[in-house]
Amino acid sequence: MNQGELFPAVPGTVEPAAPPPTVEPLPWDRVEVVRSKRRRRTVASEIRDGALVLWVPSWMSQADVDGWVSTMGRRHLRRRSVERVDLDARARRLARAHDLPRPASIEWSDRMQRRWGSCSPGDRTIRISSALAAFPDWVLDYVIVHELAHLVVAGHGDDFWQLVARYPRSERAIGFLMAKSDGNSDEWFPSDGDDASVTGDAG
Repeated sequence: MNQGELFPAVPGTVEPAAPPPTVEPLPWDRVEVVRSKRRRRTVASEIRDGALVLWVPSWMSQADVDGWVSTMGRRHLRRRSVERVDLDARARRLARAHDLPRPASIEWSDRMQRRWGSCSPGDRTIRISSALAAFPDWVLDYVIVHELAHLVVAGHGDDFWQLVARYPRSERAIGFLMAKSDGNSDEWFPSDGDDASVTGDAG
């Protein structure tokens, strides 16, 4: 039986229970929890027959189960958002529109927790955090342009920000990401010494 991805089940470490975002109708109408004595340290989930099904260890508290329902629900919704975006086609369009080079490859990453994207200029590959799939398209486009600019300039100097500024919504997107970043991703924003109007591997 395919039970999707496995995640460690450590007591007290799951996020507080909260309902997944409901911008679009949920792809499930109920939640089913299967407690298993054979499952000791992992949690798995899948959407099956209109239900969000979770397999959890039998020892897990109800509070932790509620937290995993929320966490897995958000993961499935994020994966659904990712599937709607053709990153390669989007990068080609943005590179053409803003006179930037195309990457050799661009793909989503579920592992990025503190960065919105990364670029490896050596092999010209770009990775984009899958968390961005739930953000407005103009924010995703800014991050792609940011990474495309790193194919020309590896650092974050004035010449880099001048390339990023070719994207007309860069300042608006920077403001959006600043609100989401809690000040932990300074490489995504011009520093105080940069020209505010010229508004990572390389970040």
